[in-house]
Amino acid sequence: MPGTPERETAGAAEAWLFTLGTLTVFPVRAFEVNRRIAGRGMVLAPFAGVLLGATAAAVSGAAIWLSGSALLASVLAVGTLAWLTRCLHLDGLADLADGLGSGKPAGQALDIMKRSDIGPFGVVTLVFTLLAQVAALTRLEGLGPPALIAACAAGRLAITWSCRDGVPAARPGGLGAFVAGTVRRGPALAVTAAVLICAAVLLPALGSALQPHLTVPPSPGVSAVHPPDDQPAEAPYSYESYSYDIAPYAVSPVDETPLRSSVWWGPMTFPLSVLAGLGAAALLRRRAVRRLGGITGDVLGALVECATTTTLLVCAFLL
Repeated sequence: MPGTPERETAGAAEAWLFTLGTLTVFPVRAFEVNRRIAGRGMVLAPFAGVLLGATAAAVSGAAIWLSGSALLASVLAVGTLAWLTRCLHLDGLADLADGLGSGKPAGQALDIMKRSDIGPFGVVTLVFTLLAQVAALTRLEGLGPPALIAACAAGRLAITWSCRDGVPAARPGGLGAFVAGTVRRGPALAVTAAVLICAAVLLPALGSALQPHLTVPPSPGVSAVHPPDDQPAEAPYSYESYSYDIAPYAVSPVDETPLRSSVWWGPMTFPLSVLAGLGAAALLRRRAVRRLGGITGDVLGALVECATTTTLLVCAFLL
């Protein structure tokens, strides 16, 4: 009967399967879905993001540990996310860039977004986004895995807020019309609070545990050249006495002390990065709704990539 615990459990399981089948490459069994189940699934979207981020983080951590290359690990992590999502979010980002960049009215812009080819706006946006993600992860090194989890959760949390009541669909059919307006404000706030608490408590602990094992050793460098003890520190300069041989001088290693302490910034950085990602996605959603009249499946995919990239960038700037 409706409202029984068994029925509620079955509904939650169906919502989770809908989330996995829609947002990931993981196979799920076919079943009938209504807008109520779809709304619950969109509330659970951030947890699918955590699953995706954890998988990509495992790939990144293993690559750094085996190869010692942060760049290689970043490329593999970003490629893993693209594969785990069937590249649908990246495709949506490219389509939205072409639609908004065309300058056409809403109807024609939507037609451009439905085409299978990618225009110049889409290509440039894709290249910039992927490069930004790889560069941010390379900069983070040992803190890349927890940043990936935060970014993927933020990206799917952007979907939750884009499906809340009051956000219209741009066209009558498609995924956007099916999930638009299915999420109430209360559940959206609750899942946002859960993500922020986990980002403030669990991710800094994960970063502290992984960073000593995954940080790439710095390359040897020279920060200062000191004269030997038997030579005056302020010897008069002359061109004739100049020599390229610095062997007699004492070479001190480069000071690798970070500008900010990860222990102090960690509990603040991940929640702030998630909020920054949500803010960037909200601005893009507002722009898309004004230009197109509402959301589509492509808009949702673009919002995922926007929030994910922004979260990674803020983590790279602050850590």
